[in-house]
Amino acid sequence: SYFWDAAVALDPVAAPLHEATRFPGCQPEALAALFDSVGLHHIACAAIDIATPFTNFDDYWQPFLGGQGPAPSYAMALDPAARARLREQVHARLPIAADGSITLAARAWAVRGVVGR
Repeated sequence: SYFWDAAVALDPVAAPLHEATRFPGCQPEALAALFDSVGLHHIACAAIDIATPFTNFDDYWQPFLGGQGPAPSYAMALDPAARARLREQVHARLPIAADGSITLAARAWAVRGVVGR
């Protein structure tokens, strides 16, 4: 997460809010282990990626200013100077195209397992 990576770099206290910390089971290894733990076999995990395009950085950043959800709530709890530093850090980390657009991937994991052998 570009947002949380930047937030933690600036404020290590934000680490427990990072999606990787909050959702450790949302990785293929953890999902496969979960399926294995209930006796499923021939487990396969596959990423399902959906392109999430943004016209420019402001298009990407604006939802963080709404205060709804963990990331926006965190951003809006910062004082204006800290929020500006976070904005700069996030901007520096994003893959911004020459035309200013940003295309990210929203990812879901599909997991399949077979009962019995």
